[in-house]
Amino acid sequence: MERECEFINSVYERASKDIKTIVLPESDDDRVIRAATWSLRDNIANIIMVGDEKKVAERAKKLRVDISDIAFVDPLTDPHFDEYKEKLVELRSHKGMTPEKADEILKNNYLTYGIMMVKQGVADGMVAGACHATADTLRPALQILRTAPGVEMVSGFFIMCVPDCDMGEKGTFVFADCGLNQDPNAEELAVIAKTSAESFKALVGAQPKVAMLSHSTKGSAKHALVDKVVNAVNIAHDRFPGLILDGELQLDAALVPEVAESKAPDSYVAGHANVLIFPNLDAGNIGYKLVQRLGKANAFGPLLQGLSRPVNDLSRGCNSHDVEGVIAITAVQAQLAAK
Repeated sequence: MERECEFINSVYERASKDIKTIVLPESDDDRVIRAATWSLRDNIANIIMVGDEKKVAERAKKLRVDISDIAFVDPLTDPHFDEYKEKLVELRSHKGMTPEKADEILKNNYLTYGIMMVKQGVADGMVAGACHATADTLRPALQILRTAPGVEMVSGFFIMCVPDCDMGEKGTFVFADCGLNQDPNAEELAVIAKTSAESFKALVGAQPKVAMLSHSTKGSAKHALVDKVVNAVNIAHDRFPGLILDGELQLDAALVPEVAESKAPDSYVAGHANVLIFPNLDAGNIGYKLVQRLGKANAFGPLLQGLSRPVNDLSRGCNSHDVEGVIAITAVQAQLAAK
């Protein structure tokens, strides 16, 4: 099925070439049920849903979708339950996890159950968040999967596809961090810039050009908030010399060549940025939603970067097409993780 967003079309094509298994723990959400059936129809992933198949079948009948090819796992009857419980106790005993606690969690918290399936290799990745807060999705992922080797922190990003836009990479951008770290310091901003550039390269396939955003461009304003971004730029240049990155830049200077010529004429990123690093979560979250709602952009995420296995969040305002898109992205991330 052809879609308006060139980026997501390429992701669907990549996902279909090496089918991965994605677990969806929110089996009681109609948007997720639809997206699960569409993912199978479009051949982008094998799907496992956590929950009671009979109850989901009743909802699917009302939605007029076919769930016959979806695999279901019910924690109350799953033969792997004891394996997951034992592993959860092993991983979290230092935090007071007992067999009794693990039993209760795994029977009642489908998100944790899905994470255990990823941990044990039954699934290649997980998508959740349609009806759960980001913290609920991220907490078990961090506790059980933890960060990938050599990664300093987990952060969140959106892939934004803006229609009829000649900025960025044919209208495609990475926005970070828009869903996880509330007020990153300069060192953390530099790390977020690096991992976001890597995510852009891996998923979009183009050269990342990173703009560290601020309300100031090259010293036009003086404030501690500006100083943080300036320090982050210096740290990034020092630690990641191969990164194409500049700042501090106002948004128009980062994206519009004519404005860049006036405000930052010597910048090699200004006017051409495709990876936008926001100074804090307020700016990032407001920014992506403005582009999504007023610019009619497709917003995929918040995607998580830095975990040892791919687990991605969803906005609770998502629709079924958004869910299917994140399933496809998660499948491609699983392909990359397996290399």
